[in-house]
Amino acid sequence: MAAAARVFVEHGYAAGTTNRIAEAAGLSVGSLYQYFPNKDAILVGLVRRHVDQGRAVIERALAGDVPGDPEGRAALLVDTALEAHRGDPRLHRVLFEESPRPPELLAELHELQGALVEAVAELFGVPRLTAWMMVAATESLVHRFLADRPCGVVEFRGELIALLAGFARG
Repeated sequence: MAAAARVFVEHGYAAGTTNRIAEAAGLSVGSLYQYFPNKDAILVGLVRRHVDQGRAVIERALAGDVPGDPEGRAALLVDTALEAHRGDPRLHRVLFEESPRPPELLAELHELQGALVEAVAELFGVPRLTAWMMVAATESLVHRFLADRPCGVVEFRGELIALLAGFARG
């Protein structure tokens, strides 16, 4: 998987061929095909690894001490999202913007989002629609921030915390 990630970062999705991935991994293409039927299967494996890592970060955050005020809870949400999405922004762009996602992977991503929405609704004591908007805003803005870096992390974090705390207050 590490070799595939490097190839996708360097060449993007379209030019990230199985030949390049096999070469980077020190394998023959035939050997690579024993494990993955095509490049999309490799990509799905990378997305699942990213999602599993993100899920673990979220579970750890929710298992810890939860602040009582909206700003503290918003900070927990923002910090968790930033940690869950740390890593190479170019790979993230390939995984979530450049490449196709099969229906079963989309279903997994929607299921994870639904669970996160329920957790945020409970955490903030807000209606499900408000929680959905908070999750969607956080995901979208963190993705864009990591891809574009329009400001420093501290400034971005502060602005997103203020936005989410405003949602939580209604």
